[in-house]
Amino acid sequence: EHRIGGLEKADISGNVSYDPENHHRMQLLRAEKVAGIARDIPDLQVHGPARGDLLVLGWGSTYGAIRTAVERLQAAGHSISHAHMRHLNPFPQNSGEVLGSFKTVLIPEMNLGQLLMLIRARYLIPAIGLDKVRGKPFRIAEIEETALRLLEAR
Repeated sequence: EHRIGGLEKADISGNVSYDPENHHRMQLLRAEKVAGIARDIPDLQVHGPARGDLLVLGWGSTYGAIRTAVERLQAAGHSISHAHMRHLNPFPQNSGEVLGSFKTVLIPEMNLGQLLMLIRARYLIPAIGLDKVRGKPFRIAEIEETALRLLEAR
């Protein structure tokens, strides 16, 4: 039997519980379940070299602009790659390895940098954000210019 509702349930019985020890145990159980999902999430794929000077990391609607900007810069001979997050909680298991394989990580987002904050906190890397909240998608040139500026600064 399953019980659904917003109140904390007791481990095993499923009865409503206000016990602090039970609450702690249930929090750990939920965290363990979420972490276990990572085993079923595909690895983060890198388009381009698996290591190098710059990784442009995106998620959601930024895919097309990032992919095109990165392909243009690759064609011009720059050490740049693209990875696109499809799972944010938990992150793919190889995310830390991928991010650590690049000297710089640029994260263009259609918000105020929520993924940037998560990546910095989780992986302790000094990723650089490029956020846009004006109701219009990124232009390819915006990402290309920012990436080129970062590559030239190396």
